[in-house]
Amino acid sequence: MPRAKAAGAASQPGDATLEDSAFHPSPAGGAGRTGSDGVGQSPLEVVAWFRAQLAADAPWHRALLEAMGRWTLAGETHNGCRYKYMVGREAFDWLLLAERLCSEAREFIPVGDLEQLLFHGQLPELLEEDELRDLLGVGKYRAYLNFHYGVVLEETLQLTAEEYARKIHLSRGYSDSEDLVENAFRHLYTRTRAELLEEFRAEAMLGKREWLTLHELKEFTYWLHKRRISYWDPARVASDTRQAICRLEALRKSVVSFSQFR
Repeated sequence: MPRAKAAGAASQPGDATLEDSAFHPSPAGGAGRTGSDGVGQSPLEVVAWFRAQLAADAPWHRALLEAMGRWTLAGETHNGCRYKYMVGREAFDWLLLAERLCSEAREFIPVGDLEQLLFHGQLPELLEEDELRDLLGVGKYRAYLNFHYGVVLEETLQLTAEEYARKIHLSRGYSDSEDLVENAFRHLYTRTRAELLEEFRAEAMLGKREWLTLHELKEFTYWLHKRRISYWDPARVASDTRQAICRLEALRKSVVSFSQFR
């Protein structure tokens, strides 16, 4: 997937209604977003369209993105599993929808390509931003950027901060410690992870259970992202974002290098 040009450009608190616009069918712009009557397509219709495209030898990843553009549900229960495609009502978890759609058409998609997509978020080709916007539609593209910066890069930034804290800690002759995670969170968010998690639980009304679902962890990460960009000055935010981008690129290169020698 392409990188956005402006860090956090789509992560503004005022986008609270983005969940509706991102999944609202729009007959204008890009490849088809609606059925022939202009009405949003049902999941069954989108899946049927996706499979028909693949059966006609269309590039599977482009057909997938266009199918996402046609999709109108922000969440659903399918085969007993609950899918929530929006995080914080603003960020589009496109890989979750990709998993849902690809599960309906696995026989058409090369196994290696599918693994690269679902485990590493990588498509067979690098698309230009304009191409991706046309395939997804403007609303979902903005929500995709929110997810990329607010969840993917935020997790990478947390990893970077933890690695730096561990490097300094070990260089002073101290043994490894779980407290390094708390130190990394203090550096990024001025409070420990435990304190922030307690505050998030209260705001999200999650109760006192010890564990969070995978979706709730993504919600927590996105909540932390918004907290960080509202607290620090733009120069600090931009610097942190650059660090996260560099670390993510390094991680992806290491994955590519490893896959070449399997």
